[in-house]
Amino acid sequence: MSLAAAHTHAFFNEVTQSGFVWTIRDEAGFPTSTNQSNEAAMPFWSSEIRARRIIDQVPAYRGFTPHKLPVKVFLDRWLQGLEQDNLRVGINWSGVRATGFDIAPADVRRRLHSASTR
Repeated sequence: MSLAAAHTHAFFNEVTQSGFVWTIRDEAGFPTSTNQSNEAAMPFWSSEIRARRIIDQVPAYRGFTPHKLPVKVFLDRWLQGLEQDNLRVGINWSGVRATGFDIAPADVRRRLHSASTR
């Protein structure tokens, strides 16, 4: 299993257990990034520690702060908004280049529902 796959698997397990999703923000709002496939994504993490690690490691994200979302709000409002804005969900990005899988919001919704019913 690749590192990105392991982080993705951890995302769904940890979010289901904690009931929260984390993103980051600054005074201008929430960041997005374009991946190698030219798709825009907004990053989310399964814990505050993971979000803080990116803030500490990635120069572009210094000055951001973690932002906590209840999973119900993430499912009901954020994923719908990401779909409307044609954004993918960056899952537990890690490392100095903030890399990981970018998944369609509908797939994230399905996987979270599936994980919560186990």
